[in-house]
Amino acid sequence: MDITITQEGPKTLAVLNGRIDTTNADKFQQDIAPLMQGEKPDIEIDCTGMEYTSSQGLRIFLMLQKSVMARQGQLVLKNIRPQVKEVFDITGFSNIIHIE
Repeated sequence: MDITITQEGPKTLAVLNGRIDTTNADKFQQDIAPLMQGEKPDIEIDCTGMEYTSSQGLRIFLMLQKSVMARQGQLVLKNIRPQVKEVFDITGFSNIIHIE
């Protein structure tokens, strides 16, 4: 799993590649820690390269969503592969996290 985070004006862009599973969930959480800081965050995560997420990955996405909401910001996941989106749908996370 690899994540690249860049800032474009007020918007934070993150690009995910690979799998989020038990072997790298802690690293993923550390990598996105900077996204859990600042006021009124505007975060867009491009999931084109995300091949899979485990329940641990879902938990981290939920933590990020709660952090963003507490700071009156917005989190959007974009370009999720159908098989990964199905996991978000089945677990109800697509009702919690904005997916485009």
